[in-house]
Amino acid sequence: MVEWCLPQDIDLEGVEFKSMASGSHKIQSDFIYFRKGLCFGLACFANMPVESELERGARMKSVGILSPSYTLLYRYMHFLENQVRHQLEMPGHYSHLEAFYDDKKGVLPAGKDVATSQQPVHWLPSIHRYMYPEMKFIKFFGEQILVLWKFALLRKRILIFSPPPVGVVCYRVYCCCCLANVSLPGLGGTVPESKPFFYVNVADIEMLETEVSYVACTTEKIFEEKRDLYDVYVDNQNVKTYHEHLQPLLKINNADKEKYRRLNDQRQMLMYSQEVGEDCSSCEEDLFILFFMEQNNRIFQTLMEVSASQDKTLTADHARGMGLDPQGDRSFLMDLLEVYGIDVMLVIDNPCCT
Repeated sequence: MVEWCLPQDIDLEGVEFKSMASGSHKIQSDFIYFRKGLCFGLACFANMPVESELERGARMKSVGILSPSYTLLYRYMHFLENQVRHQLEMPGHYSHLEAFYDDKKGVLPAGKDVATSQQPVHWLPSIHRYMYPEMKFIKFFGEQILVLWKFALLRKRILIFSPPPVGVVCYRVYCCCCLANVSLPGLGGTVPESKPFFYVNVADIEMLETEVSYVACTTEKIFEEKRDLYDVYVDNQNVKTYHEHLQPLLKINNADKEKYRRLNDQRQMLMYSQEVGEDCSSCEEDLFILFFMEQNNRIFQTLMEVSASQDKTLTADHARGMGLDPQGDRSFLMDLLEVYGIDVMLVIDNPCCT
């Protein structure tokens, strides 16, 4: 149930299921990112044993905030963690929360159905730099990060499953979206924005049925059986799809291995420079965001140049120049051209005819 909120006339239907993940009763604390309407939320959860039959031996609460943007929510993580502990130990005392709201509240454009705590901002890197350095995305997924990259760039519906705690999984959702960043000037509306949905549960099924592209995570295993809701299902490091035409994208090819080797080399160099104290400003998150942004920019730069040429022909040499495998990435390239509506002709020889 929603115990307290400001402003009081806000539509918070379903937010109690988003801010407290299924299975949280098994853990002591967690944090969770979620989406509510057009806004994003961050909630901190805590579980405290109590000697009360009415509360069945445990008191569980989440304290959260909503904002039009998720990129700055991490700044309030420490405050929310302190407040959820305060609410467990002294239930019903909301003066700190009231003061926080009065200090941070902004004004939403007319017609928006959710609360506000700050003005919208553009995407910013390194949202977790000062919080959870152990969340190593590259090391966790290994070469599979290249499979996720292709699905993210194709704007597929990606669902990540994990039992609680869900905070680290919300971070993987964010990282998956960053895999598809493009910063080319003059690209216009060719590249649709990749927005994370973060945590979802069965109460979100109706909403997910209408989505053509998303990245989300869940703690509910039932989602795996609902194959019409997603294109790609990720369980730990296991990435799978039940769509036959997407199966070729699951295979790691030579170009993928080369990209991962370069990415890992850069990661090792960063770790070494941090160890010897030469570089304290960069982090692994910045490294992989920049790595894939440069890769994506190179692909779209080439595709735009070919589409503007007289014969509009994309060759094997073009593919290699984009860092792709002419044969192994053929289906990926064909899907990419279709998704982004790029008018070029793909003429890469079939291996059986060479």
